[in-house]
Amino acid sequence: MKTMKELYKAFLWGGILFIMLFGNSSCEDYLEKGEEAIVSEEEAFKNFKNFQGFIEEIYNCIPDKQKSYWTTSWNWGDDEIMNPEADWHMVHQVDIGNFWAWQAGRMAQNGSWLDKDNADPSSTNKFDHAIWPHAWYSIRKANIGLANLDKLTEATQEEIALIEGQLYFFRAWWHFQLMQYFGGMPYIDEVLPAGEQLSEPRLTYEECADMAGSDFRKAADLLPVNWDNTGPGSQTPGKNQLRVNKIMALGYLGKNYLWAGSPLMKNGAETGGGNTYNYDVDYCTQAAEAFGELLSLVESGQTQYALVEFDYEDIYNHESDADTKYSDIFYTTGQGWLMPGSTEAIFRGPSPDANGSNWNTTKTFGPKVQGLVEHDNIIHQPTANYVNLYGMENGLPLDDPESGFDPNYPFQNRDPRFYHDIVFDGFQYVNSSMPEDMEYLRYASLYTDGPMRQVSNASRTGYFYQKLVPHTANKYDGAYNWSGNLHTYLPYMRLADIYLMYAEACAAAGGATYSASNFSKTAEDAINTLRDRVGAGHVAAKFTGDPQLFMDEVRRERAVELAFEGFRFNDLRRWLLLTEEPYNIKTSQEFERVEDDSFYEDNDPRDAQVANFREKVILTRQFGKKHYWLPLKISDTSMYPEFSQNPGW
Repeated sequence: MKTMKELYKAFLWGGILFIMLFGNSSCEDYLEKGEEAIVSEEEAFKNFKNFQGFIEEIYNCIPDKQKSYWTTSWNWGDDEIMNPEADWHMVHQVDIGNFWAWQAGRMAQNGSWLDKDNADPSSTNKFDHAIWPHAWYSIRKANIGLANLDKLTEATQEEIALIEGQLYFFRAWWHFQLMQYFGGMPYIDEVLPAGEQLSEPRLTYEECADMAGSDFRKAADLLPVNWDNTGPGSQTPGKNQLRVNKIMALGYLGKNYLWAGSPLMKNGAETGGGNTYNYDVDYCTQAAEAFGELLSLVESGQTQYALVEFDYEDIYNHESDADTKYSDIFYTTGQGWLMPGSTEAIFRGPSPDANGSNWNTTKTFGPKVQGLVEHDNIIHQPTANYVNLYGMENGLPLDDPESGFDPNYPFQNRDPRFYHDIVFDGFQYVNSSMPEDMEYLRYASLYTDGPMRQVSNASRTGYFYQKLVPHTANKYDGAYNWSGNLHTYLPYMRLADIYLMYAEACAAAGGATYSASNFSKTAEDAINTLRDRVGAGHVAAKFTGDPQLFMDEVRRERAVELAFEGFRFNDLRRWLLLTEEPYNIKTSQEFERVEDDSFYEDNDPRDAQVANFREKVILTRQFGKKHYWLPLKISDTSMYPEFSQNPGW
């Protein structure tokens, strides 16, 4: 297992540099290696093509959280549970409080993208990339690039700005990836001499955020909105979507400040939840301004980004004639392996092995009963407590006395995203023909003790979900076969997230009616923009008048819109809610059917009546203050006194 010191030393000059010619490669061909050449620094950095080739490896280092191993996990909050055969995954290790498990050396594999023993920046294998090793490598590489900008002598001012902006962005982005899991770190903004004793101290979270904010701001000021409109980018029109741009830099500038202003960062780790609404107003105001600058550009039509449409003829099968489709953010089928994201994905890493989705991710979301979904017996399942955050179509939460929720008809009149995302009882799981002895599995039987409720190979919670992978990824519909062109990828940042973070920053700075100086929408307007997109009711007036109740609705909206995309764990941590009830439990939904089986053949499953609708606790997570930060590697904290371990570990 590489230590931090070894990673600092990994990139030494005078060695081999692979040059990728920018003008002849697409955005996803990150390391299409040509001739190997030993070159001087002057030659390596003298022109845009050579310098961009140097930067390409940093793009290549961005991990794909869904496909970093044969089966993976990325939802570690109260949102997901897996079947017991997946107990080696990080999701279960978090459940039992074993946060050491993020380290590859602690477990043979943890199914996560945080650490890898075999991390290799130059590899195009999706299994070889991870946050911890690549962060230190990429930060060093960004610093080397910035230190050698004066050697970029054969370039236009536009080309110099593109190079410099990318380097500042990546230096900040990789630091931010470390900060959100581990807290304040050394912020490395120079090339540390290889071979010398390290002495860089751990900074406070705020000190790191200030330095990252400075780098993100520089990047935003240097980079274009769209590379297609630049001289270098015009050589690869339509293939520059993954290149770092102004919108990405502004998005992370705002996120960096919102995180710095969040309750955990302001108040420190604590239990009890008493400070969950206690934000740093100054940081949140800065966050709102950054997001406001971004959203003003988007809503005035000056960018390539827009919210995708949520207009379905058949929402259960994600069928739509709209120009853009919500599900295309997360997966594509029948589109020649097109990378997911549509017009909404802002920041993504590479995904060159499109069919790699079908070797792991796409076969881990449905029942394994009778081989209905093939391959490993590993299943992602949403918890019932999390599914209950999907409120009613009128915009009210389920537990609101005016919501209209009826436990005898629990699937009626729900937020439209519920029907897009969640597989519930009676849902037609298989569309194609099946052997007669398998017909009993055509409709999801998710009632208590139903055929799809086995803990070992089906749903232990009463639900599956299909937001990220369609239910047709099964043996009979065959969506995961080669002919389906099924490609999955989760963006690190998308436009809906910007609206949500803007709303939270504004709410923390001044409540529901607060808006940034550079964007007209209020916090309430931002939430309602997302609800209008899906056809859900606006935030009720009884919530907007109370700052804490409104923040609860902002957080619930964030939970629903970004469900299962890997954000919940860090959200609960920064809100100081990870240790608190009811966020520390995972539950199942128990009920009995009232309708006979034939009802589901002729009727919409949302209209089914059930009996004795109730929740059952599967597990309670026993967390303390120390669990608000992941432990650092002992091999790193033993290197020098200034690099200290996180408290409690």
